[in-house]
Amino acid sequence: MVLGKTLLCIPSVAKTVEEMAGDMVAAAAMGADVVELRLDCLFSFQPRSDLERLLTNRPIPALVTYRPKWEGGEYDGDDETRIEALLLAMELGADYVDIEFKVAARLLSLMSGRKPENLKLIISSHNYEMTPSVEELGNLAASIQTLGADIVKITTTANDISDVSRMFQLIVHSQQVPIIGLVMKDRGVISRLLCPKFGGYLTFGSLNKGRESAPGQITGSELLNVYRIREIGPDTKVFGIIGKPVGHSKSPNFHNEAFRAVGFNAVYVKYLVDDLPSFLNTYSSPDFAGFSCTIPHKEAAVTCCDEVDPIAKAIGAVNTIIKRPSDGKLIGYNTDYVGAISAIEDGIAGYSVKDAAVSPLAGRLFVVIGAGGAGKALAYGAKEKGAKVVIANRTYERAKELANLIGGHALTLADLENYHPEEGMILANSTSIGMHPNVNDTPLSKQALKHYAVVFDAVYTPKVTRLLREAEESGANVVSGLEMFIRQAMGQFELFTGMTGAKLMDFVILLFGMNYSVQCSQDFWHLKTY
Repeated sequence: MVLGKTLLCIPSVAKTVEEMAGDMVAAAAMGADVVELRLDCLFSFQPRSDLERLLTNRPIPALVTYRPKWEGGEYDGDDETRIEALLLAMELGADYVDIEFKVAARLLSLMSGRKPENLKLIISSHNYEMTPSVEELGNLAASIQTLGADIVKITTTANDISDVSRMFQLIVHSQQVPIIGLVMKDRGVISRLLCPKFGGYLTFGSLNKGRESAPGQITGSELLNVYRIREIGPDTKVFGIIGKPVGHSKSPNFHNEAFRAVGFNAVYVKYLVDDLPSFLNTYSSPDFAGFSCTIPHKEAAVTCCDEVDPIAKAIGAVNTIIKRPSDGKLIGYNTDYVGAISAIEDGIAGYSVKDAAVSPLAGRLFVVIGAGGAGKALAYGAKEKGAKVVIANRTYERAKELANLIGGHALTLADLENYHPEEGMILANSTSIGMHPNVNDTPLSKQALKHYAVVFDAVYTPKVTRLLREAEESGANVVSGLEMFIRQAMGQFELFTGMTGAKLMDFVILLFGMNYSVQCSQDFWHLKTY
């Protein structure tokens, strides 16, 4: 362990001592600093023999926890038996022992000043309902510290992502004793990723998916290899994708690898956001330097920015927000339209985006499904290329609104089934229909797809959606949403870092196993720098 660095702890929730011993070896091999032995998860626990086996010749430091049901654990017996087992763990050389705040005084009285020299006592409090105010968190931490904790652990629940900011404030301003401060559930995941930046003593990551010890816990492998928590420090800039849902996003994989490739001190995370203005107001410090925006926040982002790039303003949707270092103002951009349109152009047989003076979209009938942020970007881009644009949406009024904005025509999604005024049309789905886990959904029937020469789907999880599979079976050229994702992400990378995306071409080909010939200079992206 490097002094001052946040530790990675892998909890073992194994049901047998043999499996728990194996988990310790696996955690050490992964690169964890500590393994948590959750004794309450064992089906059959014989304190002396089992603890001796687990703690003798352990491969990495061990944190012993025996969590009762009344504090979110599995143990349903009396506290005296449980406390005796924790005292025995201390005697046998455990590096850490975790005891709940409500019964910590009892444990301390039984220790009678005979605490092992190398033992660190963690006194913990868990709130499975909400996250209290900063003042309440501070008072709780002070009470735990006064009781005699070597390390204070406070775990709460996020009902909104803004709740996590209060935990960050607690960690930053509590310098008297090390603090483990984590916020559970999906909206609290960033507390597990960013605690190294704010000074948290330890974070937890599961050994693998399905073996979490708390809601919202991600794997230790992700913490180490995707988010690179070993490299996060006070000066690390934070970027991330804002969305709802956001769990499917591959953006952290791309951007974190890209940051690593060019040596940029930053981390990219996922923000599950319900209220965009509230989120931006809460995470307003310069440390939170930029954001990607996805469904359903792209249109709202326009009004949340202090300044908006003219193209993004014309589209009516922002997919990238940069916090300008000079004054902290939020500047909105849109890289979707170039990413999507260039991918579709490349999908048209015989066309080279580098060589052609006239777009192959010119004069073609271009049907966009969806009238949200991504739909607006596609419609704008297609119109700019000279296409005849038709907007199809479940709600006709929204389709009509966008059609009027860009000078196109509107249809309902139901009407699109029988719409084929000409052959060789181009179809672009901008909705989330068909996205994991709803992989059997599709916005248009296979029968209707036979009239299209090119079909694009903005959904990239899965890479081959039902829409693309059936379109290809009907004879169309298909373009995956992954193509758009990478191209728009490289535009975002340039905005985030100021570096040219052209430097990343070899990396992109290596990471995704695709042959991209995209011109990634600022000239290609046409992004204005304020």
